[in-house]
Amino acid sequence: MVPTLGHLGPIPIGTHDAFVGLGVIAAALVFLAEVRRRGIADDRIWVVVSGALLGGAVLGRLGTWMQHVDIRQNASFIEQWLYGNRSILSGLVGAYFGALAAKKLTGYRQKTGDLFAPAVAIGMAVGRVGCLLTELPGTPTGLPWGITLTPGEASVIPGAVAGVPMHPSFAYEIAFHLAAFAVLWWLRGRITEPGELFKLYIAGYAVFRFAVEFVRGNEVVFAGMTRPQLFLFACFPLVVWHLVRQTRRGVYRSPTARSTVEVQV
Repeated sequence: MVPTLGHLGPIPIGTHDAFVGLGVIAAALVFLAEVRRRGIADDRIWVVVSGALLGGAVLGRLGTWMQHVDIRQNASFIEQWLYGNRSILSGLVGAYFGALAAKKLTGYRQKTGDLFAPAVAIGMAVGRVGCLLTELPGTPTGLPWGITLTPGEASVIPGAVAGVPMHPSFAYEIAFHLAAFAVLWWLRGRITEPGELFKLYIAGYAVFRFAVEFVRGNEVVFAGMTRPQLFLFACFPLVVWHLVRQTRRGVYRSPTARSTVEVQV
């Protein structure tokens, strides 16, 4: 574990926060490249970006607040904001609704998911390095690439056990997001339905995240599932419905293939 990367004078540089910052920078560079490639000159796009960042930051921090049915068992608002866990899933939901709210306020009507998809994927890949270096790796494993913590490292991580190899669950997630970024970059000119790239990315991440939760080490709360899994399980019908609908519409066929089908019809 590497809790700090060094010091800036007397101020320690937290590893997690540093990589989150690097992830934001990486995402911003990819987003800017896509804006230029697509020739988008409407300045309202930056208001949409600001809305997404604000929504993601707020809900990412508050998304794990209501963990218990008995409200008295949950942290206070101030405690949650200052010390509560951050949630990537809640952050993505917050970013989505933040972008929608910004569009509503500015009257921006163009879909922006295609701009965000590869940017979010690369930002997540970089940001998760901070999680890999500072958080509970995962559940115990007998695989040769398991991460083994020292007693000192385990003592500062809730739920960690020293001397036992554990799944590097965040490394799995980093690999997923890097692969997703490569696929999304390749699909940019092949799927022309506005906003569909982001939906494909979210659908893929939902399936992956549900699976990786089994080796993540999060608390199991109901029917053998963790809280993120319960949230994702509830969302799966919508994901399946959307993918089936778009497949029937021929959205995922290449433009050439769709043109051929249309001519034949």
